[in-house]
Amino acid sequence: MRIVILGLSITSSWGNGHATTYRGLVRELVRRGHEVLFLERDMPWYACNRDLQRPPFGRTELYADLEMLKDRFTDAVRGADLVVVGSYVPQGVEVGAWVQRTARGVPAFYDIDTPVTLAKLARGDFEYLSPELIPGYRLYLSFTGGPLLQRIERELGSPAARPLYCSCDPELYAPETREPLWDLGYLGTYSDDRQPVLERLMLDAAREWPSGRFVVAGPQYPANLAWPGNVARVEHLAPPEHPAFYNSQRFTLNVTRADMVRAGYSPSVRLFEAAACAVPLISDAWPGLGTFFVPGEEILISHSGEQTCRYLQEVTEGERRAMGMRARARVLSEHTAAHRAETLEGYLRSVTSGRAP
Repeated sequence: MRIVILGLSITSSWGNGHATTYRGLVRELVRRGHEVLFLERDMPWYACNRDLQRPPFGRTELYADLEMLKDRFTDAVRGADLVVVGSYVPQGVEVGAWVQRTARGVPAFYDIDTPVTLAKLARGDFEYLSPELIPGYRLYLSFTGGPLLQRIERELGSPAARPLYCSCDPELYAPETREPLWDLGYLGTYSDDRQPVLERLMLDAAREWPSGRFVVAGPQYPANLAWPGNVARVEHLAPPEHPAFYNSQRFTLNVTRADMVRAGYSPSVRLFEAAACAVPLISDAWPGLGTFFVPGEEILISHSGEQTCRYLQEVTEGERRAMGMRARARVLSEHTAAHRAETLEGYLRSVTSGRAP
């Protein structure tokens, strides 16, 4: 098939979780014999922070503005079997309307931020998607599953809203034999709604256990934040550095954005990446978590710093390693980029054959 994807970024993972998802998906689609063109708006903040200048899979092209997009790539969009527009694409409403007018194949929307998108629509904020566009996307692909998809169909008129969760790359994320540097680590860009949970689950644990070793990696944290003395900070880690970072921890922490918690069924890519490294996960609680990992066997749920401390101090080394390997087995069997590429193929075959995906 010929597939065109217009996404936020594939060349830069700086401050976004989109790039790693697109990299894995595009690579696996190409491996399965498809011709994939990825179109990315050339934005200055990504231009200064590109960690994959020329993706070695498919074809990646940058465009400066909407007019350049139309001038150079109308034929590609018109001739594609599938055209995917991602969330947070600059001028996404105009891009989506053009795609729906131009594409002869299946136009689809890939929402990597579904609960955030719906909250924006409810406020009348049509930054990259408007209600009028949703019925025209024959597939609404979503990082979030569960009941929210029924609402997108019922209330917003989507012909077919289906989960296409994030995933991990098992070729990049795997266990390593190294001595852990930290008892608990966290990887994530700063956000106002996640910070109180990070405070409760990690920083309170760090204060309670002064001899414990903790680390937080990610950009955009305010300079005036007060960190406990036993919490190390890493400003930014490019994706090639993530596996070593996970493998340097005894446990890794997952913190979910408030909109994702309310919606449920919204796994973070960090969950799958850390699990693929066989590093046991400690996570906040949210609806649907048990459909991805079995609590108590493949993942630990924490509600407080005290509970986090108990896990760090009381789980034996043998139990820790066994839990990590069970989580890794789950990821390899269900949550790789290859699984997502196969799922997308199935959705497209169903839509083009007239059946419900």
